[in-house]
Amino acid sequence: MAFEQYDEGSISHINVTPFVDVMLVLLVIFMVTAPILQQGVNVELPAVEAGPLVSDTEEQLVVAIDGEGRIHLNDTPLDLGALGKKLTAIVKLRADRTVYLRADKDVAYGRVVAVMAAIRGAGITKLGIVTEPLPESDSTQQQNQA
Repeated sequence: MAFEQYDEGSISHINVTPFVDVMLVLLVIFMVTAPILQQGVNVELPAVEAGPLVSDTEEQLVVAIDGEGRIHLNDTPLDLGALGKKLTAIVKLRADRTVYLRADKDVAYGRVVAVMAAIRGAGITKLGIVTEPLPESDSTQQQNQA
């Protein structure tokens, strides 16, 4: 058996160049795909002055009403009757009974109220209405008017 003998002063090093190359490729892939994953229902939210939503670890239930009045539950299109049934089934399995409503600013008030009634009828006790923050110039004008 032949063994290679090394000097007392020689030190072997791990080549990290392939590791760095792989990490850079993964970083670029995540940077490109992250914005794509943020798709949802296209809704123009009304702008008001409000605080940010508090997020927790459990997936949020979001009911969206688009400009044509179509209803979506977490990007799944539903009609009004199916929304109530689906939320009733979900509420039985979840401790958190919070639903966030995203309604397009051009949707008729009656449609929004009908969806809110269906959510309430499903046993949801907390309903948050999602809005866009006011632009900085609009919020200062409203404060000056008050």
